[in-house]
Amino acid sequence: MNTEKPDYPLLIKEIRRQLALSQEDLARELGVSYATVSRWENGQSKPSKLAKVQFDAFCAKMIRQRKLSLSDTRASRE
Repeated sequence: MNTEKPDYPLLIKEIRRQLALSQEDLARELGVSYATVSRWENGQSKPSKLAKVQFDAFCAKMIRQRKLSLSDTRASRE
């Protein structure tokens, strides 16, 4: 179990890069606003508990579909 906290700004940028998603596209996938994703990516705020659950589920889905590959950049709580 890795207890290290994820660096959300870097993580979000990397995920968007790998999936070729805009901030707006990612926001739509997560059910949050574009401004929310922008604030996360710019380090102005961190995802809420609910948003983290949605974000983790989205990442897991993309990994299962082999569209996303995360190395140690992703410090999960699994």
